[in-house]
Amino acid sequence: MNKKSLKSLIDYWKRKRQAIILSHNYQRAEVQDIADFIGDSLELSRKAVKTRAKMIVFCGVHFMAETAKILNPKKIVVMPDLTAGCPMADMIDAKTVKKLKKDHPKTKVVCYINTTAEVKAESDICCTSSNAQKVIDSLDCRKVIFIPDKYLGEWVSRKSYKEFIFYPGYCPIHMRISDKDIIKLKKRHPKAIVLSHPECALPVKIISDFVLSTSQMVKIVKENLNQEFIIATERGIIHQMKKQNPNKKFYSSSSLAICPDMKKTNLFNILNALKDPKNHEILVEKSIANKARVAIEKMLKI
Repeated sequence: MNKKSLKSLIDYWKRKRQAIILSHNYQRAEVQDIADFIGDSLELSRKAVKTRAKMIVFCGVHFMAETAKILNPKKIVVMPDLTAGCPMADMIDAKTVKKLKKDHPKTKVVCYINTTAEVKAESDICCTSSNAQKVIDSLDCRKVIFIPDKYLGEWVSRKSYKEFIFYPGYCPIHMRISDKDIIKLKKRHPKAIVLSHPECALPVKIISDFVLSTSQMVKIVKENLNQEFIIATERGIIHQMKKQNPNKKFYSSSSLAICPDMKKTNLFNILNALKDPKNHEILVEKSIANKARVAIEKMLKI
């Protein structure tokens, strides 16, 4: 079946199911092109709360779809490929969080949105890469446990007076991005502005002009008068940048900056999820969802 036929069938089933398609910035170009909304974790969380659609087709990875389900317990949330996970989220579990809390009593737990529902349920509040600083600043405490991304946590801690306890989690994709590669690119394109994600290692962020979430990157590229940009995050985001800024030039910081889990979603399995939602549905145990919702909603209020 060709792409035109697939898109036509997706439109039909989307209307039939009264569904909305949400896509992360790292998804395949073909997925971004049919999505009703494209964004980062925070934007997608907000959109999931506001939508009146009866079904949410979440094109991202598992923890994102879980978050959408937690915020919309009465809606059907489906994932085109249920095996699309997040290596960082898998680096920590609820048992580990409980031990950290026991070892550090009276300490608030801030969990990055890139975590499972069980981990969120054991946390005081969630954060994303775009709002982490605001979340930390909002807490009335001296010490915080920041999980699981030590690179984001360390970056936020540089602008905070609070004491941080870090967990050694990280994103393997962002760890493939090297400051040496960026320096080489900068020599070839001296006028290019370097944009990096907070999940990158510190040497990458230090040589960047801006350290931003994916949606913040898309926004600044559109607003900035500069014509060339070096993008230090997953390569999928460049598709939106090119669509919105056809006259500007973009250079990926690394040919290795590709998330295989983000690329599992395609038009064919989106169609399957719409036609057969029961085999693609995201379910979260009620007791866990209720506790996790508290941490997520605290974040959304900030």
